[in-house]
Amino acid sequence: MTSGQRLPKGLSPLALFSVTIGGLGLLRPASGSWGSLPPVALALLIVWSGAPWWVLDVSLALTVVFGTIACVKFGKLAEEAFGAKDPSSVVADETAGCAVTLLAVPWWMIATGDSNALVRTAIVCATGFFFFRLFDVWKPGYVGDLQSQPHGWGIVLDDLAAGAWAWPPTILSAVIALQYWA
Repeated sequence: MTSGQRLPKGLSPLALFSVTIGGLGLLRPASGSWGSLPPVALALLIVWSGAPWWVLDVSLALTVVFGTIACVKFGKLAEEAFGAKDPSSVVADETAGCAVTLLAVPWWMIATGDSNALVRTAIVCATGFFFFRLFDVWKPGYVGDLQSQPHGWGIVLDDLAAGAWAWPPTILSAVIALQYWA
């Protein structure tokens, strides 16, 4: 990811809204961290609302789809508008990647309607967020190589892979949360 211009030139409002996730990518410092927060907030909000666990799974899956489509559809335009390959203001990839991490969670056990569901969710989401960001920045193994793909695919594929790398510690945190806050 490269910095590039903070404000784009010639990007439509829809494209700007989509790739920056409503402007989160324009926040500094750590735009990637800001872009990783929507799936966490979504999970906490859904569990807090008392909705069934499957609503969370469907919402996270749709978040992955939306972030991926935003990057693929508008990636080339965003790179041109921001003047950089994988510009830091484009955070739809981080949103999709963090949602991939949280999709690994057994929400049917974590987001049950008991009084500790929100605590378990917060622990699991914090762990998922941390490890997704770690693997997104570190880019272990083949993850960094995925950025060589053209335009939008190069923007999003490494984040989806980093999201998958974050599965084991996130699932372990779910086991621990269930053990102590059941």
